[in-house]
Amino acid sequence: GRTQMHLPEKFQKEMETLLGDEYQAFTESYDRQPENGLRLNRRKVTGEEFLARTPFLLKRIPWIDNGYTYGDETPAKDPYYYAGLYYLQEPSAMTPANRLAPEPGDYVLDLCAAPGGKATELGARLNGEGLLLANDISNSRAKALLKNLELMGIPNIYVTSETSEKLAKVLPEFFDKILVDAPCSGEGMFRKEPRMMADWEQQGPEYYSKLQREIILDAADMLRPGGKLLYSTCTFSELENEGTIQYLLEQRPEMKLIPCAPYEGFAKGRRGLEDCVRIFPHRMNGEGHFLALLEKEGEPEKRKNTTKRSSELPAEAKEFLEAWGMYRKEWQYYLREDRLYALGKKDGMPENLRYLRTGLYLGDCKKKRFEPYQALAMVLDGNGENRIHLNREDPRVIRYLKGETLDVSDLDLKKRKGWQLVCVDGYPLGWGKLANGSLKNKYYAGWRWQ
Repeated sequence: GRTQMHLPEKFQKEMETLLGDEYQAFTESYDRQPENGLRLNRRKVTGEEFLARTPFLLKRIPWIDNGYTYGDETPAKDPYYYAGLYYLQEPSAMTPANRLAPEPGDYVLDLCAAPGGKATELGARLNGEGLLLANDISNSRAKALLKNLELMGIPNIYVTSETSEKLAKVLPEFFDKILVDAPCSGEGMFRKEPRMMADWEQQGPEYYSKLQREIILDAADMLRPGGKLLYSTCTFSELENEGTIQYLLEQRPEMKLIPCAPYEGFAKGRRGLEDCVRIFPHRMNGEGHFLALLEKEGEPEKRKNTTKRSSELPAEAKEFLEAWGMYRKEWQYYLREDRLYALGKKDGMPENLRYLRTGLYLGDCKKKRFEPYQALAMVLDGNGENRIHLNREDPRVIRYLKGETLDVSDLDLKKRKGWQLVCVDGYPLGWGKLANGSLKNKYYAGWRWQ
């Protein structure tokens, strides 16, 4: 097989012990190409709408309601990607956020969230209600995480770069749903990224299980009674998987393992922890994964959220937001060094964390004028006035995404001027400023088509 001979010997032995008579089928799975996955942004588009428009040949992923696989196409080089209609993600990796399934209004934490494959799905499910705290210990990775959340048009986000220990101190019993997609030895990714084998030889399951044990206890302590925690890895190691869950159950007796929504290809957990789920590449079309859904016993107390933040809204900002239908009573407007943010009024989020983002970054209040930011464009929709509509095949779409000025004198724009929302097939891409048939490009430079 293409990787068979290079699999670390110790790993092969362990898998043989783990799988018994399925081991042969498992090793043969290394000869298959990994599947490319694409998960639709349920905040922006349904499967039917997307399938009617997309040029890609997609196949449903049977255990994920908004997941598809694709072939040799390049969906990352497509205007629809820039419109935030989907996220590229390996099929097994779609499972944890799908099975945690937060509801609008939940307070959700994604503890090890970069680059955002799971956080973007959790945030989309909230549908603008409640909040998502997406955290990654690495500041540089948290920047990529923030970009993905903003691209997907998720307004109610906080992005931090903290240790789990620090968060647990500041936010005890705060969240309804927590996802811990733990750092792991990555055995499930050997087929997709063979270079991970070298890392595994350096730092294997023993190293990672220590980290996982610290992280999962911190996560459990941040969960409200009655809340749910989903722990996942992309490794096969029992030490890192069932071992971590066993440790949690011993240390935190109020945590209980519960079943998650089934699928015929899922394998049961080991060591008497059958409700854990194992994903093996020889049983279904995805890479190796592990997940365990847990619930904290007890009744949640009513939230005591007392955030007092200064809420000044300059007149020109208010006027702009009203014109675009984005002035909301349920939001608190927060101005910091000319930057204007919208936060949940009393969401109770503390000040003293290392934030990369607090809420929806609306734009900048310059001397007597308001300049909208890219994230605001992504939260809007394509209906309404001051939209410039282009179709996917129009060469101006890519020129816009590259930051160029556009000639739009052929479009029937009546005597319009000022801020416009540029849309592809009705989905917003970003801002432009119109004067005399020419559109000055305001697409965020950091996101440009490369």
